[in-house]
Amino acid sequence: MTKKLIKLIVFTIKNLNFSLPIERVYKILNRTTIYSSGTNQVGIAHISDREITVIDLHRRFFKASLINESESNGYLVILQNTTGELYGIPVAEAPILMDVPLSTIRVLPETYRQADTLEIARHVAVIPQGEGALTVFLLDVDLLLPKLQTTH
Repeated sequence: MTKKLIKLIVFTIKNLNFSLPIERVYKILNRTTIYSSGTNQVGIAHISDREITVIDLHRRFFKASLINESESNGYLVILQNTTGELYGIPVAEAPILMDVPLSTIRVLPETYRQADTLEIARHVAVIPQGEGALTVFLLDVDLLLPKLQTTH
């Protein structure tokens, strides 16, 4: 019996692991200059011939910005939501492509999602690794931007 797998890109922000379905990833680029007032968790980057909204998840979760750090460090994960809008997430280290068994993915309790800053994740994967396990929060790309429009 074969296990059903889902392809995810996995990246770390501070001490938390996050993932996105590979089909939502448009491309991964070396970090470029991100323009931001610094007053909230959103910035903008010039990518080819378009402007991409950049969401600073590090600031959102830990109240300290990654956007204003050196542009030469890290990567920019460019995502596409279900309406086709592109936006980016800056990450310090290159994301990893993983095949994750569907059986390791669990739904996060609604009460937890409403009480914590991780409301943008609906699921968590607990992936066995050696003697321990890797806990990865699966981000919902459609919850990232709408929430930002009402957050100040």
